[in-house]
Amino acid sequence: MPSRPSLVVKEQPRLIHHPRKNHDLDFQSLKELPDSFAWSSFGDSCSVESGIFGSDTVPVISLDDPKAQQYIGLACKSWGVFQVTNHGIQKSLLDDIEAAGKSLFSLPVHQKLKAARVSGGVTGYGPARISSFFPKRMWSEGFTILGSPLDHARQLWPNDYKKFCDIIEEYQKEMNRLAKKLMHLILGSLGISNQDIMNWAELLEGANGAMQLNSYPICPDPNRAMGLAAHTDSTLLTILHQNRTSGLQVFRERTGWVTVPPISGGLVINIGDLLHILSNGQYPSVYHRAMVNRVQHRLSVAYLYGPASGVRIQPLPNLIDATHPPIYRPVTWSEYLGIKGEHFNEALSLIRINNNNNPNSINHGTNCK
Repeated sequence: MPSRPSLVVKEQPRLIHHPRKNHDLDFQSLKELPDSFAWSSFGDSCSVESGIFGSDTVPVISLDDPKAQQYIGLACKSWGVFQVTNHGIQKSLLDDIEAAGKSLFSLPVHQKLKAARVSGGVTGYGPARISSFFPKRMWSEGFTILGSPLDHARQLWPNDYKKFCDIIEEYQKEMNRLAKKLMHLILGSLGISNQDIMNWAELLEGANGAMQLNSYPICPDPNRAMGLAAHTDSTLLTILHQNRTSGLQVFRERTGWVTVPPISGGLVINIGDLLHILSNGQYPSVYHRAMVNRVQHRLSVAYLYGPASGVRIQPLPNLIDATHPPIYRPVTWSEYLGIKGEHFNEALSLIRINNNNNPNSINHGTNCK
């Protein structure tokens, strides 16, 4: 049974309410790392600056390759993450979304706070939503978009919001198209018939995604800071664009943490918890984190793709037989997000069916401390 990262932080993740003042820091003005951001341990000796990474390389797959579906299946099974090229997203759009993110995060703190995420809310500006599970702050700021960005954009740029909205809406449309294409390839790699894939496509007609823009400012003490703590995504899949600065790391069994270097025009594809459920554990959702550095600002844009909130997600019938019983009970995305929001990385284990004889079984969450 594959193991999971065992000591991501020394402290046990738990729901913690941080003082609001820590959300309002001007990262650019800080010359020393505040104690509230100083992590005692990452569970390893790895940092972006140290250069101590796993020697394996995350697969890079061209979607123009006739064997792309086969390669994607291998990457999903052995990594839970891969990069794609020749994906049909214009470089100009990737440049535009990066510029939009820079323009947002370069605003003064008081201006960004006009679009702050409200208590218990999902969208808007603020720290990573997983922050509440950790006793230390993360050296990052984020902006979440679900649906139209118009309301928040008007708060940020009262007289000049149209360009930002146009870029976001175009990016959402293109990411949704690519996500559907990737789902077809991934389901095909599991041996699902074209007809069953078409049936799934109908279910995914109501699917959409949230966008998460992330900023990782230059850090005065990156060896003690964490940009984004280790977690899996509560999605079918996540499409990530990152600028030219490294920082994303994924966890691989028998290797440890591996850096996913930015490649020109490439996009990172993470397998999420819902696809892990659909595949009956064959395709693991990948633990990943973001590290920071002292010389370069890092920016990333994640498209978090999932089904309509009421669609029931369960192991695909084609993957179930007498020797491969279902590992997980059916769950809607809405229900799963509620479980994840309360129990974080333990969520998959809480919807697990006890089948000790299932060879596909992967123990998620129980060793993640």
